[in-house]
Amino acid sequence: MRKVLRIAAAGVTLVAATWAWAQQPQTVRVRGTIAAVDGSLLTIKTRDGSEVKAKLADDARVAAIVKAAYSDIKQGSFIGVTGMPQPDGSQRCVEIHIFPEASRGTSEGHVPWDLQPQSTMTNATVEQMVTAVGSDHTLTLKYKDGEKKIVVGPDCPIVTYAPGDKAELKPGAKIFIFAAAKQPDGTLAVSRINVGRDAAPPM
Repeated sequence: MRKVLRIAAAGVTLVAATWAWAQQPQTVRVRGTIAAVDGSLLTIKTRDGSEVKAKLADDARVAAIVKAAYSDIKQGSFIGVTGMPQPDGSQRCVEIHIFPEASRGTSEGHVPWDLQPQSTMTNATVEQMVTAVGSDHTLTLKYKDGEKKIVVGPDCPIVTYAPGDKAELKPGAKIFIFAAAKQPDGTLAVSRINVGRDAAPPM
């Protein structure tokens, strides 16, 4: 009888955990252009042409995306790289964003990414920099579970972050939201948003 009760209790716990997981808001990434602003509600035209409504939290953080250069990357910098896998195992750079020191360790690792089909994201520390051979530079990035070789061509956009302001969230501004939470009414709850200041968010 006790065994039956234990099994039943385990089953209830599993169901409860599954239900709780199912109730967690689904998060999505949003890339696009602000079409309209109504207080804290943004209408965003996404890169696929659809429109979404994004509701900013009262304490939402705004980060401005600003242009940077390869020379701003140093040995020991913590950076994020969107890359495309190459036959030799390296990653061809699609974009680089340089994290401020206060954000070191953010989402460290190497994971699939949805900027392009087959693309990846590597957030890691610059272990080694190799001077350009021809027009390409090479970076070795080290993260807790391994390392990746990144080939950086002259066409790879490089940006960094600066403190932003909600006043920059105006029609025509290019934005990127890493994790917006879908709400029952179809709007997206946003606690952090990146806005292009002198460069569109390339990530």
